[in-house]
Amino acid sequence: MFESLKPVAMDPILGLMAAFRADTRTNKIDLGVGVYMNDLGLTPVMTSVKEAETQLMQLETTKSYQGIAGDPDYNQRILELLFGADHSILNSGRIKSIQTPGGSGALRVGAEVIQRARPEAKLWVGVPTWPNHIPLLGGAGFEIEEYPYYNRDSHQIETQAMLETLGQVPAGDMVLLHGCCHNPTGADLTHEQWDLIADLALERGFIPFIDTAYQGLGDGLDEDAYGLRMMAERLPELVVASSCSKNFGLYRERTGSITFIADSAEQADIVASQTMSVARQMYSMPPAHGALLVSLVLGDQQLRASWEAELTEVRERIQSMRSLLADNIRNNAAGIDFSHIKQQKGMFSFLGLNTAQLDQLREEYGVYIVSSSRVNLAGINSNNIGYLSDSILSVLK
Repeated sequence: MFESLKPVAMDPILGLMAAFRADTRTNKIDLGVGVYMNDLGLTPVMTSVKEAETQLMQLETTKSYQGIAGDPDYNQRILELLFGADHSILNSGRIKSIQTPGGSGALRVGAEVIQRARPEAKLWVGVPTWPNHIPLLGGAGFEIEEYPYYNRDSHQIETQAMLETLGQVPAGDMVLLHGCCHNPTGADLTHEQWDLIADLALERGFIPFIDTAYQGLGDGLDEDAYGLRMMAERLPELVVASSCSKNFGLYRERTGSITFIADSAEQADIVASQTMSVARQMYSMPPAHGALLVSLVLGDQQLRASWEAELTEVRERIQSMRSLLADNIRNNAAGIDFSHIKQQKGMFSFLGLNTAQLDQLREEYGVYIVSSSRVNLAGINSNNIGYLSDSILSVLK
């Protein structure tokens, strides 16, 4: 049965993680894996989440299945988190959301529903994007097209080229956008750029598909939601995939949601039924634990305040590491300007080092960075910043 199968190459990031774990050096540094780490180099459980777990142990009376749509309270609270409790779309009847197994599950469910609705639709993806976007969404059957997003030399968004390309996208196609804290570049759309893309979506008739996995890690919970809230106000149709992995630290709990905004309440009901049909065929019922924790945190005034304070600490720590690294490697022998690191948002940025330099960092210094030179700034802490800076300066000589 399996004799025709060929081995599949390991995902480069997963391969880098395996190599890091096998490295016996005590001063090794992992800047490849995409998880938040605190100043001790640990991925902690948030205090607010731990308290919610304590409450859940007392409140939970069954481990029976949830419905296909997941926990209703979670779904409502996530909508309010994404769009704001007072957003007009929430009372329009045009919006429907279901709980999914993480942000990846949300993206795939969204893609499958879109394929049912418009199998001829193409998906336009910015260059570069999260590496798993293309296999994850393309695997659902999308034909993938590309639009320019980021210039590695100038470290800026290619605004004119991006808008010119999006101005040619046919009606009914999907355009993938990052809600905030762009992965892998850290270069986020400005409000003006968001507005211009919305103008084009109205003019051309394409539908934005927004992946928002880092709300709160850029400028703030409300600030990071500008694009999707504005588009929900202006556009007849919108798709949003969201995740609680980063902002709640619920990586292994696989807690996400897929949200559709349709042109009418009647269409929204049909989309909801199709979405649950897709979910039923893929995994049937979503995992409950993470969603119940999120619901408890967002529904309790004290837990919510604690969570928001912790999220602020996360955001500010990442930004401080951005500034510290950029300052430490500013006067390098290669004359490379790293000031863009300070200006970008979220966990990621491109260093711009070449393959030989990245190999040298890994082999001689135990510093692990993926081949694109994308670094996870949250992997930097007060204990390793000096060694990391010296290592980078050494390979730039």
